[in-house]
Amino acid sequence: MSIGYLISEGFKSLTKQKKMTSASTIIMVATMFMFGIFFVIGENVRFVMDQVVSQQGIKVIIKEGITEQQKDKLENEIRAIEGTNKVTYTSKEQALSSVKETLGNNQYLISGWDENNPFPASFFVTLNDLSDNERVQQEIYKLDNVDEINSKNDTMSKLQSMASAINIITMVLLVLLVAISIFIISYTIKLTVHARRKEISIMKYVGATNNFIRGPFIIEGIIIGIISALISIIILGLVYNVVTGKILSTSVMYMTLQLYTFVQLFTKVLIVYLTLGIGIGILGSTISMRKYLEV
Repeated sequence: MSIGYLISEGFKSLTKQKKMTSASTIIMVATMFMFGIFFVIGENVRFVMDQVVSQQGIKVIIKEGITEQQKDKLENEIRAIEGTNKVTYTSKEQALSSVKETLGNNQYLISGWDENNPFPASFFVTLNDLSDNERVQQEIYKLDNVDEINSKNDTMSKLQSMASAINIITMVLLVLLVAISIFIISYTIKLTVHARRKEISIMKYVGATNNFIRGPFIIEGIIIGIISALISIIILGLVYNVVTGKILSTSVMYMTLQLYTFVQLFTKVLIVYLTLGIGIGILGSTISMRKYLEV
C-alpha cells in the first residue's frame, strides 16, 4: 500500500463526504481559533511581564568624589556579577536634567539646584532573573565606592510571583483546550466514520487489513487538520491585528510596553497549529475507527 494510494483515497473520501468534511473543518477551525486566542494572549502576557521585569532593577549610589577610573572599575565589577543584565550609568547632571524634564513648566521649584546639585551619580542595574535580586545586592555592597543601594524588593518579589502564576494559569488553560479540542474533533470524525460503517464492514469481510482500511481515514484527518490550521491562522491573524491595533492606539500603558506583532508570532503559531491539526486529525481518526474495525 503506497503513500500515493493513501493520499488519493484520502482526498476521494473528502469529496464523497462533503457535508461531514465541512462540519469537521468548521468545528476544528472554531476550536483551533479559540485555542489560538488563548495562545497569543498567553504569549503576550509573558512578553509584557518580561518587559515589566526588565524595567525593575537596583539603583547603586556612587560615593562622592571618585575618579573616572574608579567609576569605570566599579562599573566593570558590577557587570561581572553573575545575573546582571544591563548596567546604565547616570551622572549627577543627567539625574538633574531628568527631574527637570519631569517637572516641565514647574522647573522653578528646583531653581538654584544647578549650582548645588543634590543628586548623586548612580548605576541602574537590571537582572536576568528577579530571584537573583538579594544575592546581586549583597555582592554589590562588597564593592568599593558603593555608597548606597536602592531597590524595590517587595515589588520584585510580587512581580516574580505574578509571572509564575500567569505562566501556570496559561499552561493549564492551553492543556484544557487541547483536551477539549481532541474530544470534540474525535467525536466529529466518529460521525464521519459512522456514516461509512457499512463500507468499512464490507472491506473487512473481503479480507482488507485494519491498516489498509485505517490509512485513508488517517490521511483524511491529516488533510482536514492542515486545512483547518491554515484557515484558523488567517482568521486569527486578521482578528489579532485589528484588536492589538485598537489597544495600542487607545491605551497609554503601551507607550512604554509593547505587544508582539503577528509577524513575530507567525512561525510559532504556524508550528503549533500544524502540530495540533495533524495530531488531532490522526488521533481523532484512530480513536474513532476502533469500534468499526472490530468485526
